[in-house]
Order: sequence, then structure tokens, then C-alpha cells
Amino acid sequence: GTRKELIVNISDHITSIKKLVMEMIEERKKANKINNAYKRAIAYEKNVKPYLEEIRTHIDKLELVVDNEIWPLPKYREILFTR
Repeated sequence: GTRKELIVNISDHITSIKKLVMEMIEERKKANKINNAYKRAIAYEKNVKPYLEEIRTHIDKLELVVDNEIWPLPKYREILFTR
């Protein structure tokens, strides 16, 4: 039971991340077509940045459940406190 729930939980986060990344890429494509740098920056702030925050939330949750031994990247808290 618990192991299956963990696998489902990890799978749900990965699926959400993939979906959000694809949606974010589409928003970036739209924003990149804007010639005016100021308006392009506003489009990124309004339409792209929210994806980054939501993706980050899923990744943070994955960091808590995936064992350190198999997590391939530095964790956010490790980056913050590395000298």
C-alpha cells in the first residue's frame, strides 16, 4: 500500500512537471515573438513566471520523497547553503 502510494505520488508530480513545462514553452514562444523588449518582459512576468513557481512547487515536493542517493541534482536547500 505505502510503496504504491509513493510511486503514484512521484508519478503525479512528474506528470504535472512535464505538462507545466510544455505549457510554459508555449507561453515563452508567444512572448518571444514580441519585438518590444519592455512588452516582452511584461509577458514573461505575467505568463511565464507563474509556471516556474508551480513547477518549483512540484520539484520541492519530489525532493522530499525521493531518496538522496538517487536524486541526480543538488537540492535547492543545498544550493542555498553551499559556500
